[in-house]
Amino acid sequence: MMGKSAINANDKVWLPTFGAWIIALTSTLSALFIGEVMGQMPCDLCWYQRAFMFPLAVLLAIAACRSDGGSWIYAVPLAAIGWLIASFHNLLYFNVIPTTIKPCGQGPSCSGDGMTLFGIVPIPLLSLAAFTAIILLLTVRRRTPA
Repeated sequence: MMGKSAINANDKVWLPTFGAWIIALTSTLSALFIGEVMGQMPCDLCWYQRAFMFPLAVLLAIAACRSDGGSWIYAVPLAAIGWLIASFHNLLYFNVIPTTIKPCGQGPSCSGDGMTLFGIVPIPLLSLAAFTAIILLLTVRRRTPA
């Protein structure tokens, strides 16, 4: 029979990992919905962000099922690279940094009116928020003794 302390120790590992997985899964399914159902193709920077978010949905699912306390070791680097790309994308999107690289130039664009949540929050900002939340949850998990 498991004592209360064993359950709490497992929860300290499982809950943040599960929360990070929910965010990664929601982001992945949303990106697939936008692309496959709505027919909106992602811009180049969105593609790169997907390349780091999609594996997180799988890795964090396995980590949550196993209550893997070391999942931050392999998940945070993926999320951090995605965060860097999302940060750069947002700096370009909001015209903070001038450059010849256009995130939504020729071809698909994530800067259209239809590419916002509730007509307010743009897709690149949602991506940055998702990567940030995943990193924070996994960092909290890392600092919490099991």
